[in-house]
Amino acid sequence: MLSELKKEMQSLANPEKAKLLSGFFKTGKGDYGEGDVFLGIMVPFQREVAGRHKGLSLSGIQELLNSKIHEHRLTALFILIHQYKKADEKQKEAIVKLYLANTKNVNNWDLVDLSAPRILGEYLLDKDRKMLYKMASSNLLWDRRIAVLSTFIFISKNDFKDSLKLAELLLKDKHDLMHKAVGWMLREIGKRNQKAEEDFLKKHYKIMPRTMLRYSIEKFEDKKKEFYMKK
Repeated sequence: MLSELKKEMQSLANPEKAKLLSGFFKTGKGDYGEGDVFLGIMVPFQREVAGRHKGLSLSGIQELLNSKIHEHRLTALFILIHQYKKADEKQKEAIVKLYLANTKNVNNWDLVDLSAPRILGEYLLDKDRKMLYKMASSNLLWDRRIAVLSTFIFISKNDFKDSLKLAELLLKDKHDLMHKAVGWMLREIGKRNQKAEEDFLKKHYKIMPRTMLRYSIEKFEDKKKEFYMKK
């Protein structure tokens, strides 16, 4: 089944799109996506491939996650999401264990954003979330982004506590991708409860990275945006 999946993906390859994606996802020397290889397959087609191969074994998924090809890794994550939805508790534990063992391979922002809420976030809805704080302190950028994005599912349930605690913990993070991630989650909180977001902003906005602040207030009215940005 794995060989069939790879052949199918190769047949969908588009060199022109691959070149564009390589630039968009910062694959140059010294960039966060350095060395990532693209086939040029758009996400909807990858979802279709994942749906046709959703019975792939965990060992097959691991092989895809080890691949240098970006679309192989993303398709592997889509398959994991398919499997997680149908899994019993024991199977869910195995899927999450595999996911956590491969954070070094979930190594671009789209891979994180499309998988973390639906796998780790879903798993932790009714469990202790201490691991997120450990991940948020990791030297690996992708661990930190996974920690933040996993809380998106909590926010959707109007549970903001961990998102706000992680945002505070990451105020001094140096990476732009983390500034964007934290700002995005604060914005999502504000869409549901603006007071909860503003309570956080009033305490921290003077020291927040500008990108984080700008993302967090994106949905505010102009006058309020101006207040926060000028300060």
